[in-house]
Amino acid sequence: SPFNFSWLGKLFDIYRKVPKDLTQPTYTGAFISILCCVFILFLFLSELTGFIATEIVNELYVDDPDKDSGGKIDVSLNISLPNLHCDLVGLDIQDEMGRHEVGHIDNSMKIPLNQGEGCRFEGEFTVNKVPGNFHVSTHGATAQPQSPDMTHTIHKLAFGEKLQVQKVQGAFNALGGANRLSSNPLASHDYILKIVPTVYEDLSGRQRFSYQYTVANKEYVAYSHTGRIIPAIWFRYDLSPITVKYTERRQPFYRFITTICAIIGGTFTVAGIIDSCIFTASEAWKKIQIGKMS
Repeated sequence: SPFNFSWLGKLFDIYRKVPKDLTQPTYTGAFISILCCVFILFLFLSELTGFIATEIVNELYVDDPDKDSGGKIDVSLNISLPNLHCDLVGLDIQDEMGRHEVGHIDNSMKIPLNQGEGCRFEGEFTVNKVPGNFHVSTHGATAQPQSPDMTHTIHKLAFGEKLQVQKVQGAFNALGGANRLSSNPLASHDYILKIVPTVYEDLSGRQRFSYQYTVANKEYVAYSHTGRIIPAIWFRYDLSPITVKYTERRQPFYRFITTICAIIGGTFTVAGIIDSCIFTASEAWKKIQIGKMS
């Protein structure tokens, strides 16, 4: 005869079934059941949104993140000088490693403004990872003007790779939009920059290296050894030893499943307790009413 497994079910089944004729449906139970389903659906959609969305975690550490850059930082500069002719505008670069370049022209472009009276300088160049400066001036011009006008507007000053991530709000172009058109035309401008290395790592593990920076500025009139006023727009920079790292993360699938199970189980358990309390109180109240009538 075939082996009878019914005794195993009776012995090990922890989910005992209650016969339907021993259960009693109530309007209160139906109402609580509907609320439970709506509540579970709301929490499920909330958790699903959180699971699909990407979280960005930031951390700080001391290190040089971009060791493969050869000790160089890419710089992108876009500045307008509406009252200085393009023939006079030049870019000079200096640093503590002995670099001194006057009239840098590689990867740069000068666009005339105001019928040739002004100039827009756009350039991309590299600087060494040591303290230094680069400045827009007339130092490289063949003949120095009598009264150079250094009023300007900075459209862009950025270091490193461009990061286009909406959730990361950083000072990657802190000087963008700086307007000095109402300044003294003969004044020099000093922008002191503190550059902070920044790393962004996406879900695939690919890293992008950029730089944020803070800025302080001052305005003054500088005289040469001959007594002439030769203004310039200085960008003096130094690097911070602290690196900021942004990492994209997504909630693990097993944690999502665990949370959903906890939501369903917890909701039905609490709802069952509430329904049982209401039902017990209702039955007790009915017995009290019956006792009064008798």
